[in-house]
Amino acid sequence: MQSDRLSSKTPLAISYLFVPGNRPERFAKAVEAGPDAIILDLEDAVHPDSKAAARAAIWAWQESTPKVSCERYIRLNSVSSPLFRQDLTWLGDMRYPERCSGIFLPKAECPETLARVVERLLEWQPELKIIAIIETAKGLQQVESIAAIPGLARLAFGSLDFSLDVNCSQTPEAFLFARNRIVLASRTANLPAPIDGVTPAIGDLAVVTKDSHYARSLGFGAKLCIHPSQLLSVQRAFLPDSRQLAWADRVMRAVATGSHAVQVDGEMVDLPLIEHAQRLLDVASQYAPIARADAC
Repeated sequence: MQSDRLSSKTPLAISYLFVPGNRPERFAKAVEAGPDAIILDLEDAVHPDSKAAARAAIWAWQESTPKVSCERYIRLNSVSSPLFRQDLTWLGDMRYPERCSGIFLPKAECPETLARVVERLLEWQPELKIIAIIETAKGLQQVESIAAIPGLARLAFGSLDFSLDVNCSQTPEAFLFARNRIVLASRTANLPAPIDGVTPAIGDLAVVTKDSHYARSLGFGAKLCIHPSQLLSVQRAFLPDSRQLAWADRVMRAVATGSHAVQVDGEMVDLPLIEHAQRLLDVASQYAPIARADAC
């Protein structure tokens, strides 16, 4: 039986949009852009001299904004950073903790340390969704143990930091082993499909689309975004398009008589493909109308 960590009536977020925590004028604009989730960033996007200002800006916005149309996460500083203790103290003092959907923990490496952090965060807010970002060689080496931490909601791949850490190219071939291992670790721990890393190309949506389709083909279920222009391309790429849904409809009509081995479009369809077709239709029902739009 699968863990409850996979069973939820709420659709999983597909597009996660980073917003620098020290740019409060962008917070509402980021929500209006239509992401499934925003990530108010205290880590890489914020200069060390601006960390306190970023915390103050996030605090003020959380206080003044009871509801938004997407999930809202906060990316803390690395657990190994001296700034992390300040982040935890700040979170503990924050009013309305329920307004924070979740926490991103960057540069996740040590399972024992992360387990203690997750436990503490859930004491602060029991409904918190905690996402660990795998972005170093040490983190990848421990990814199975990290995925198994009780209370962890999802894994993400920090591809840019990973390439820096292992000194590899930012190419699909260089990232393939890491991506495969993160996907497999998520599955064996009964976590949702993981979140792929960012595509640095802001102005080239063809690249964003290509990267998103590739990540989906490997088993990822979402993607980190760094610009609002990337959102729709990501959302469409990770959802079934009209052609796939039409095929799924034909499959389910063909098996309506009870047979688990039928021909559809001249090809044999048995139980695994039937279950795949049903999954496509289930996903579409959760994310309509985006899922009904062509990916082109």
